[in-house]
Amino acid sequence: MIFYGKQNVNKVDIEAVVSVLQSDFLTQGPAIEKFEQYVAKYCGAKYAVAVTNATSALHIACLAAGLKKGDILWTTPITFTASANCGRYCGADIDFVDIDKKTYNISVEELEEKLINTDVKPKVVVPVHFTGQSCDMEKMYRLAKQYNFKIIEDASHAIGGEYKGHKVGCCEFSDMVVFSFHPVKIVTTGEGGMVLTNNKDLYDKLILYRSHGITRNQDLMTKKSDGPWYYQQIDLGFNYRMTDIQAALGYSQMQRIDEFVTKRRYLVNRYNDLLKDLPLILPYQIDEANSSWHLYVVKIDFNKVNKAKVDIFKEMKNKGVCLNLHYIPVHTQPYYQSLGFKQGDFPNSEAYYKEVFTLPLYYDLSYEEQDYIVQCLKEVLE
Repeated sequence: MIFYGKQNVNKVDIEAVVSVLQSDFLTQGPAIEKFEQYVAKYCGAKYAVAVTNATSALHIACLAAGLKKGDILWTTPITFTASANCGRYCGADIDFVDIDKKTYNISVEELEEKLINTDVKPKVVVPVHFTGQSCDMEKMYRLAKQYNFKIIEDASHAIGGEYKGHKVGCCEFSDMVVFSFHPVKIVTTGEGGMVLTNNKDLYDKLILYRSHGITRNQDLMTKKSDGPWYYQQIDLGFNYRMTDIQAALGYSQMQRIDEFVTKRRYLVNRYNDLLKDLPLILPYQIDEANSSWHLYVVKIDFNKVNKAKVDIFKEMKNKGVCLNLHYIPVHTQPYYQSLGFKQGDFPNSEAYYKEVFTLPLYYDLSYEEQDYIVQCLKEVLE
């Protein structure tokens, strides 16, 4: 079977993990800081905080932003549910902004219109860099300054990507950026995530929330230390700490990130060429962004295809090719419908869901496998 994504772990990665296993520190050791500093430098950000996964990264980012009960978080319906759930973890309400019909990212035009016409403004907006392509962050940043909301970029798909000549993660047009290191992502730590920021106050809060709300920083304590053993819990935090084992894998993987992204971009160019004559609408890219291509999503032209999408999935699987779908609109999930959302609320996202699928794309995908995938699509879509 050809799956839609998988990791590439080489001998050097394995040796890096073994080295930590043979060291004195399996967690809360030097590998964490080494990994954090490397990612921050690569992206051009001042600070980075490694955590257990991107969901916990989004959670503590929301907490650091001061999101709480009575506040509201806005995000896109076309994302994994974690982009919305992070607000619910803080007791906040959630609302959505529909997607752009071309990029499938959150529509900045719809965002502006909603800000103009809605009395209750968001405390936090979470744009999602879907498939690895950055949203139009400069326009969103201007709106953030005008309407006084914080921006947390959900860049779970986008490490290695660029926007306006700078790496995604530099926080030029946001307060914080979140990465995912799940195995199907571009760089993996097994499970893992990270928050980047240029704000020292936010960084201190992220560190605090990552580890039980406990600090040994005298500047943050409410009274003078009793001795070198002393610590204080000054807030309610969580155990979201990444292990040194994971960090060692992540640091090793980061040494090849440009290689990973370059190969993905080449495979995308091959797809674009091989699929151009099929009844499919291929991914659209804005001039300001250079995607890192976590996903390759195509839309079926049902004016030319007389077959149900479910049948396309089944027939491709029978040929040994596993398609996927990213994502089911969050507002159509039962949990969010129980909060009052309903079918028809975000028509662009719902139309998108009916027409798209995700093709296999990963570093080890061979050209022969890619040619086979395309040949299967030709047979299934004819």
